Amino acid sequence: MGRHAIKTPPHHATWPEFLSLWQLADEMEVIESVWNWDHFYPLAPPYDGPNLEGWTMLAALAQATERVRIGAMVNGMHHRHPAVTANMAATLDHISNGRFELGMGAGWNFMESDAYGIDLGTLRDRSDRLEEGMEVIVSLLANKTTTHKGRFYELTDAWCEPKPVQDRIPIVIGGSGRVRTLRTVAKYADQWDMLFPDDVAAWQELDGVLRAHCERVGRDEAEIDRSIHLSLEPGEAGRAVATAQEFFDAGVDIVVWSWRGELDPARLDALATAIDEA
Repeated sequence: MGRHAIKTPPHHATWPEFLSLWQLADEMEVIESVWNWDHFYPLAPPYDGPNLEGWTMLAALAQATERVRIGAMVNGMHHRHPAVTANMAATLDHISNGRFELGMGAGWNFMESDAYGIDLGTLRDRSDRLEEGMEVIVSLLANKTTTHKGRFYELTDAWCEPKPVQDRIPIVIGGSGRVRTLRTVAKYADQWDMLFPDDVAAWQELDGVLRAHCERVGRDEAEIDRSIHLSLEPGEAGRAVATAQEFFDAGVDIVVWSWRGELDPARLDALATAIDEA
């Protein structure tokens, strides 16, 4: 049986609306996790509209919910030093009593990065930074001290305390880069997420690339959960869940329902009903 999550992009709505929807999801056993994103500008017009900051929201969500797992799908590695990310992740794991999952990606949004003067870099820069940053984060969360000298980061006898509540914070890496991103998934991730696959065949093809990377780096591919984003459009819950089943049958473990339109609680009820009836 497939697993279900929701993602509420934190743009074009108010904090009370998000809070209400997340708390409703927390009451629904069919929803295992709730996600936002790590962007500073909206990703749908108007692009100068409101967009709440993701990590701050997650700290509040951790206190406002009891059951669902929480995270941002996904955080841009270039937005903060990986040592800062590791400390934030460990703290959120304590605030949520072990319900936090760390989503990471290479970054892509030039509009907000250029506006804020945050260096995004070339595709190679982004891939190198993601892989190196993941090495730093994993070490800081697991080891007493970390010493690292790389292309982007240098740490000397660095520590991150307290360690997380969980033995290991699950790491979700999102992306479809065949050469570098999926290799980084094979090395470090507990879950791989693909955004809005065109069809089952497109997902299966990339999953085959991931399996090959796992074989090359000596990782058991079965240790990595597979998730995909699917859109949750108004009035489409029944048809959407039927589409999700095709992906579950092909080997996807989790569908992340990416919210579209107004945060109407009735739509979440409709999704939960469609999942129960599937």
